[in-house]
Amino acid sequence: MAKVNAVWGLDIGHSALKAMRCVMKDGEVVVDAFDFIEYPKILSQPEADPDELIQDALEQFLSRNSVRGDKVAISVPGQSGLAKFFKPPPVDAKKIPDIVKYEARQQIPFDLQDVIWDYQRMAGGQEVDGFALDTEVGLFAMKREQVHKWLRPFQKARIEVDIVQLSPLSIYNFITYDQLAEGMEGQEFDPDSPPESVVVLSMGTDSTDLVVTNGYRVWQRSIPLGGNHFTKQLTKDLKLTFAKAEHLKRNAREAEDPKTLFQAMRPVFNDLVTEVQRSVTFFQQIDRKAKIRGIIVLGNTTKLPGLKQYLGKNLGYDVLPFEKFKRLSGEPISTPSFKDNSMSFGVCYGLCLQALEESSLTTNLVPREILTERLIRSKKPWTVAGVALLLLAFSFNYFFIENVHKDTRQDVWESSLNKAKQVEQTVSTNKSTDGQKVSQLEFVKTLGEQVAGNRDRRLTWLELLKAVNESLPHNPEFGPGHRYPNDYPYTKRPELYVDYVESKYFDDLSTYFTDEVKKKYLEGYGAIKEREKALAENQPVPPVTPPADGQPVDGAPPADGSAPDGTTGEAVAADGTADANAAAAEAEVTWPTGPGWVIELKGHHYFNGDPRTWGATHVRNTLLWNLEKGTVALPVPGSEPVEFTMKEMGIGFPLIAVSSEIDQKHTIKNPEAEQSAQMAGGPGGFGMPPGAQGPGAQLPGARLSGSATLPGGAAGDPPKEVPLSFKAPKYDFVVQFCWQETLLTKRLDERKKLEEEQNPTTEANPDDVVMNP
Repeated sequence: MAKVNAVWGLDIGHSALKAMRCVMKDGEVVVDAFDFIEYPKILSQPEADPDELIQDALEQFLSRNSVRGDKVAISVPGQSGLAKFFKPPPVDAKKIPDIVKYEARQQIPFDLQDVIWDYQRMAGGQEVDGFALDTEVGLFAMKREQVHKWLRPFQKARIEVDIVQLSPLSIYNFITYDQLAEGMEGQEFDPDSPPESVVVLSMGTDSTDLVVTNGYRVWQRSIPLGGNHFTKQLTKDLKLTFAKAEHLKRNAREAEDPKTLFQAMRPVFNDLVTEVQRSVTFFQQIDRKAKIRGIIVLGNTTKLPGLKQYLGKNLGYDVLPFEKFKRLSGEPISTPSFKDNSMSFGVCYGLCLQALEESSLTTNLVPREILTERLIRSKKPWTVAGVALLLLAFSFNYFFIENVHKDTRQDVWESSLNKAKQVEQTVSTNKSTDGQKVSQLEFVKTLGEQVAGNRDRRLTWLELLKAVNESLPHNPEFGPGHRYPNDYPYTKRPELYVDYVESKYFDDLSTYFTDEVKKKYLEGYGAIKEREKALAENQPVPPVTPPADGQPVDGAPPADGSAPDGTTGEAVAADGTADANAAAAEAEVTWPTGPGWVIELKGHHYFNGDPRTWGATHVRNTLLWNLEKGTVALPVPGSEPVEFTMKEMGIGFPLIAVSSEIDQKHTIKNPEAEQSAQMAGGPGGFGMPPGAQGPGAQLPGARLSGSATLPGGAAGDPPKEVPLSFKAPKYDFVVQFCWQETLLTKRLDERKKLEEEQNPTTEANPDDVVMNP
């Protein structure tokens, strides 16, 4: 792409159109033209027509300037767009675009089809052996309709816009290049000791762009206060017309009573200081290592007498002097008109720097379809010329061949054509015969596979059910002597109770994996990866069963079974790594395609006595873990059982499709009390004293909702008091996973091939069965 010679930076403000034309000469940015067109009315006035005023200003601009052949960059207000910054985890630099796409879906509160967005890695990050460290990524977006709204006046004026940038980011480009470049030369960014930052206040008509930057990182916010608010305050307090108040504001020093004038504007001064203090305080809370060196004030509103002094006195920061652009040269700079409005050309300067490829930030919010249309239009002349040359070459070739035919003997051509036709017929016959043979071979192979696979297909569903059964947690301590909840409480029983098993066949499993399904799987997959990492590094992991002594662990729920925070939902600690784990997992997961089954298990469990393992956490630690990482021993005809992984079985991608809150009030009736009561004639029968329905004594490991006194089992035995029911906090869930059935013979063949690849010198016996290594 050819280097651009000249660029225009256009800033459409609320009170005027500012434009600057720059070129590169001997490595320096030189301004050779500028324009400042003030509107007859401010765009935000009730009686003003913004579209008409902007259109008239652009026509006036084109009547005095030419943009033909120049690159054009425009700015849009900061409040019209979105700027987000995030730090991805240390990751391969090639995977950053994938992480950015994930973050875009999370950070942008609109459908990505409805927005124009772009991103850029900010300066100061490091890349070591292909891994990005201490990297900050800026994500910038605007709604598509807003972008087209700002482009519409330029399209009507037949001005092709090449760059669309947010005003605060253009200010960042200008400040970084012109004011902070000297301090950044030859220095590497140290995240533990960053350079001092400056606060830039670009005061416009209706809003103020606040930018905090140290040259490497940037933070911006739009404050809804500007020069127009001073004018409105004067009209309100002094009972003046808008035009008279605007004139007094611009000529405050020449007013008859300047003190009254400043007293009337004092509330706006206070509001501005308050908003700036809030913004700077919030920035320092999110970046505690940042140090503010001072404030730079831009915009024609800063001509208001006493404004800079008031800001410096009340904000507690020095107002850094800014009288001219340090790295900008050219004759127009010395003109009175430019000097009078130089404070308002910062945005135009930043736009020109980006168009000249000299800026720190290069994101562009021009819609891609517009750029594609321009590229096609620019290539059309060359395409037409190429086609014309091809047609001309074909014409010359045709006439040349025609002349050659006229000079050759007709009988020689006919003989050669006949021989070619005979060869063509022979080839056609051979191809037809070959096709028939290939079809017969395919038929025989398919028939053989069907015959050989019928035996295996009878076992696949039995194998699946065994794999599911093996994946369910089994408690070896739960024996006949522990059936009574008084001896073995429900909250210590890790069993998952399956209510039903359903299945659904998909011709293509990709239709099952919607964005919502993928999100649910990645949440569980991230937790499984963390657990696998902890096991590999011998790190402590949450226990599968609570302590055997029956005492609650640290952080366990209260004795009444409620959650620590008083709710009944699942208590899952959020350490802030779930989104990062999900983003990293998405980059390494390959979603299944092709035919397959989705198996659904609905069930519940009462293992809810420890907040580290209750609810969905227990399902992930047992069923989901075993379906993802477990194995199952299956019988093999003529051999010992073989251990197969779930992946070899075609089982994978388990997820919790539906997760309920823990029902802390759920109870289970005591069959012993109910049966004895029925034998005695129902509740209130023999042996049940008055008030038996009231609360009884609490037994270890369970909470009673009532008790009953039953007669002794043998003559002379004293009556015994038993609970009517036991409290068993219940958690309901629905688990789904994919199953692409893999026949036993295929599994064994793949095992055999893998063993031969790992031991190439060993001759494999075809009659041997590959056993679990």
